[in-house]
Amino acid sequence: MTDRSPRKIVIIGAGIVGCGLADELTRRGETDVTVLEQGLLEDTGGSSFHAPGLVFQTNPSKTMAELARYTVEKYAELGCFDAVGSLEVATTPERLAELHRRHGFATSWGIEASLLGPEECAERYPLLGDAVLGGLLVPGDGLARASAACHFQAQLAIDRGARFLGGQRVVEISQQDGRVTGVRTPDAFHPADVVVSCAGFWGPVIGALAGVTIPLLPMAHQYAYSSTQVELPETILRHQDRDLYFRSHGAQLGIGSYLHRPMPVDVATLDGSIMAFTPADFAESWQAATELLPVLADGQVDRGFNGVFSFTPDGFPLLGEARTLRGFWTAEAVWVTHSAGVARAMAEWLVDGRPAVDLHECDLNRFDAAQLSASYVRERSIRSFIEVYDIVHPLDPPSVRGLRVSPFQERQEALGAVFGEAGGWERPLWYESNAALPAVTTPRDEWSSRHWSPIAAAEAHATRNGVALYDMTPLTRLEVIGPVSFLQALTSNDVDRPVGAVVYTLLLDDTGGILSDITVARLAGDRFQVGVNGPLDLDRLLRLAPTGVTVRDITGGTCCLGVWGPLARELVAPLADIDVSHRGFGYFKAREGHLGDVPVTMLRVSYVGELGWEVYTRADLGRRLWDTLWAAGAAHGVIAAGRAAFTSLRLEKGYRAWGVDMTAEHDPYEAGLGFAVRLDRGDFTGRAALTDRPPPRRKLTCLLLTDTGDVPMGREPVYVRGVPAGYVTSAAYGHTVGAPIAYAWLPAGLTVGDPVRIGYFDRLLDATVAAEPLVDPKHERIRR
Repeated sequence: MTDRSPRKIVIIGAGIVGCGLADELTRRGETDVTVLEQGLLEDTGGSSFHAPGLVFQTNPSKTMAELARYTVEKYAELGCFDAVGSLEVATTPERLAELHRRHGFATSWGIEASLLGPEECAERYPLLGDAVLGGLLVPGDGLARASAACHFQAQLAIDRGARFLGGQRVVEISQQDGRVTGVRTPDAFHPADVVVSCAGFWGPVIGALAGVTIPLLPMAHQYAYSSTQVELPETILRHQDRDLYFRSHGAQLGIGSYLHRPMPVDVATLDGSIMAFTPADFAESWQAATELLPVLADGQVDRGFNGVFSFTPDGFPLLGEARTLRGFWTAEAVWVTHSAGVARAMAEWLVDGRPAVDLHECDLNRFDAAQLSASYVRERSIRSFIEVYDIVHPLDPPSVRGLRVSPFQERQEALGAVFGEAGGWERPLWYESNAALPAVTTPRDEWSSRHWSPIAAAEAHATRNGVALYDMTPLTRLEVIGPVSFLQALTSNDVDRPVGAVVYTLLLDDTGGILSDITVARLAGDRFQVGVNGPLDLDRLLRLAPTGVTVRDITGGTCCLGVWGPLARELVAPLADIDVSHRGFGYFKAREGHLGDVPVTMLRVSYVGELGWEVYTRADLGRRLWDTLWAAGAAHGVIAAGRAAFTSLRLEKGYRAWGVDMTAEHDPYEAGLGFAVRLDRGDFTGRAALTDRPPPRRKLTCLLLTDTGDVPMGREPVYVRGVPAGYVTSAAYGHTVGAPIAYAWLPAGLTVGDPVRIGYFDRLLDATVAAEPLVDPKHERIRR
C-alpha cells in the first residue's frame, strides 16, 4: 500500500509480534491502530510469555538472519536484551563440519562469529565435559526478555495513540466485496480497513474466520529446570547433536529439547500456551544433558512444562496479505528470535508498499493449493520440528513425496530416475539408465556429492553433443487473456510484440527490485502463455488483473519437455507439421502445431544453452508426447536428463535463477539483466526508479574455481584480498569447462582475472572472476 490516507488498522494478538507491529506502525505515522487480545494484556497466555527468549542470528537464510539482527538491535535499544553470546558445540565430526558451514553463513551475512577449539569452549563454558570437539561462538546473540519487550513496545505505541484492549476474543472477521471491513468480538465491533493476525498458534482459528488457510501446526516443546544449583555461565549453550539448548536462570539451568517425540496440539483443547510437563518424554533429553554437562548427574528435573509453538511446512513464517480477502494480513509462526525484524518488515510493507528485506521465503502465498491440505501441513510441519537442530543438506528430500507428478513419471521410473522434489513436484535428478554413457569427472567432496551422481556429467555431455529430454513440467505456466497493455505495464521489457514472439522480461517493484523473471509468449492477439516462478507470481498477477483480463494457472493441466542439444532439430523436424528450420522458427519464437499426432505449443528457448525447444501439451497427452519423441530419438541417441545436469549447464551459460541469484533486493543492472529492461518504450512498474540510476556498487559475478574436488552449494562467503566481500548464490560443477562454477554478489570494481577465495567448511577455495558466459559466448549454439 502506498495510499497514506487515514486507515483503521486492527491487530489481533498482543504477543511480541503484535506489540512490535503496533510500535512500528505508529512510528511510521499510522494514527488509528487497535490491538485486540483474547487474554490479559499483562500476560496473554501466548508463546511470547513462556518462550525462553533465545535470539540466534546465524541462519542459512539471509532474510531470517537480517530479521534476527534487527531484533537484537531493537531490543538492546529498549533495554530488554542481554548480549550474553551463544556457543554451539560439536560432539561429532559431522557437527563440527556443520559448525564450520554455519560460520560461513555468519560471515556471508556480516555477523560476528568465531570457531573455538575444545579448550576455548571449556573456558567459555566451564561446565562442559570432555566430549566437545569444538564450537561456534556468536558474541552478539543473547536473551530477549520477551514479556518486557511486549510491554515496552506496547507502551510506545500507546503513547502515540494506539489502543490495546484485553479480554477481546475475536468471533468474526467481517468482509464485503472481497475486502475486510472489521473485527467482531462478543461485545463490540471494530471497523477496520486492515486486519493483521498476529495470533501465533491460534492463527489458523483466525484464518478460518476470514476464510483464509493459515498453514501452521501448533506443537508442544519441552522446557525443564534442573535441581542442580551451581554457578552458571550466562552464555547460551546449544548441543544440537542431541537437540538441546541451555540457558541460566540464576543458579538454575533451563534446558529446552527438540529430542522428544513430536507432539502436535489441538488448539481447541487449550486454555493457554503451557501444557503439563510429561517427564517420560524428557527422560532421553535429561540423559543427554548429563552427558554433556556432568555437573547435572547428581541432580534431576526440578520442574518443567510443555510449551506450544507454531511450526510450518518449510520452517519459515507466514507473512503478507491474503489474496482472497483484501486487507487481511498475517504475521504468524514468528519466534522471538525474528519478532522485531518481522514487525518492522510488516510495517514497511503496510505503509511503504514493500519491506526493505526480501520476504519471498516467508510470504503467506508461497504455497501451491496442493500444499495446503491439513495432512500435508501436519506431516511437513512435524518434519520441521524434527529438523530444527538437524544437519540438513540443501537437497535432502522432504517427508511428503509423490504429491505432484508429471505424465512422464512411469517412463522416467523405467529409466531408473532418481527423484528430488521442489514445490511438491517430483523432479528427476539423474537417470541410472545413463550410467554407461561416457563422462569425465573428478572425485568430489562428501557434502557436494550427496544427492549427486557422476551420471550428471554424462547427461551434460550428451546434451552438449547430442540431444536430451528434460522434464520441465514443474515450471509454473499461466494463461493470460486480455489486452497486451496489462502485461506491458507490469514488465520491464517490450512484450507488445507480434504473435509468435517470446520475450524474457522482469517483474519489478516500484524501487526497481526484481520480483521475478518471466517469459511471455504471445500465442494470439490477446492470449499469452507466461512462464513464471511459482505461486507468488500467480498471486501477483491475479491481484493486479483488471476487469477484462483473466489469469489462469494451467500448470497442472499441461506438461512440458525440453528437447535440447545440437541434434534437437534432427529429432523434431520429421515429427512436426510446422517449419522448425532456423529461418522458419527463429530463436525466442513460439508456434502451435503437432509433433506426430500430439498437439503442441513449442517455444524456441533454452535454459541449457543449446539448440532446442520447450514443447508443451495437455497432461492427458503427455505420455504420448514422450513416447513419440523417444521413439524418433532412438536414431539420434536421445537420452533423458535430470536436474543435476541441468543446473550445471545453466550456470555454464550464465542463466540466473530468481529467488537464488537475485531477489527484490537487487535491480536488473546489478544482476546482469539490464538487457531485459527497455526504458525507451513507455512506462512500467519500476521504470522511474531505474531511470538515471547510478552505476551498480555490487554485481552478480561469475567465478571459476580451481578444481580441487570441492564444489560449493551456495551461501558461502567470498573473500577479496582476505576480507569478506560477498556470498555465493548458485554453484555447480561445470562439466563442459571442467571446473566448478559459482555466481556471487561481489563489489562491482572486480575485473576478469581477479583472484578471490570462497570459504567452504574449514578451507578456502581459490577462484578467479571470469567473463560470462563460460560456454558459447557468441550464442551461436542456440541460434543454429
